[in-house]
Amino acid sequence: SAICLVSALVPAASAAAEELYLGSVAMDVPAAMVQRLTPLTNYLSKKTGLKVSFRASPNLDSAVNELGKGQTQIAYLTPVAYIEAQEKFKVKPLVAPLTHGKSTFNLVVAVHQDSNIQNMADLNGKSFALGDEKALLQRAVVVNGGVNMHQFSRFGFLKHYDNIAKAVLNKDFEAGILKDTIYEKFAKQGLRKIHTSPPLSSYVFAVNDKMPPETVKKLRTAFLALKADNTEGKAVLKELDQGYDGFVEAEDKDYNEIRKLIAPFQK
Repeated sequence: SAICLVSALVPAASAAAEELYLGSVAMDVPAAMVQRLTPLTNYLSKKTGLKVSFRASPNLDSAVNELGKGQTQIAYLTPVAYIEAQEKFKVKPLVAPLTHGKSTFNLVVAVHQDSNIQNMADLNGKSFALGDEKALLQRAVVVNGGVNMHQFSRFGFLKHYDNIAKAVLNKDFEAGILKDTIYEKFAKQGLRKIHTSPPLSSYVFAVNDKMPPETVKKLRTAFLALKADNTEGKAVLKELDQGYDGFVEAEDKDYNEIRKLIAPFQK
């Protein structure tokens, strides 16, 4: 009867191969985000035996709240979104992507290659494009670069880095702020950079604080095994971001510098 009992329990346990939803801040339109993250969710499902599906979020706030409230169990977050989610909901950092082998990235200020703008001081009286209104790190980089927001003739929040790059290429805005790898992607179409931020701690995959330790461990192991030096790994990583080549374990203290940078901009 002990054997019967065990076999009766097995299906229930495997049915609980829980479904995990992976969320993300919106770095692009939802359709493009689905395309970027589906190879990763397929890889994670295969590697962990969990059922991982992608769930797009319209903006930074919703990505933070969905992870905190458990509508998503894991999320791909900007440093600022992570800091907010950690403060509000005690989410835990899981892994950070490596960009060209480093666990940091840069924000760059770019102009059209034909522009006569040479440096940050030349931005006085010019139009400027940013992403999400809550992306305080973008603002901090601009201000620390020597330009206050009120010095622009106008500025716009265009939601996604791809939109910013296209707006500067189309000359809808005279300058804009971009993640380094997005700048690399669009530079050859006619962008030039005039300012690069200091190295900033990477974007991060974070998990809801109620996630069971075994699940956390499975996910982390799967992420750390993902490397660009093999065909499968490369395909998944390059779809996510063309500059990514692997992952490293992330810790909360990695984000203390960014906490300091954005502190003056938090209301």
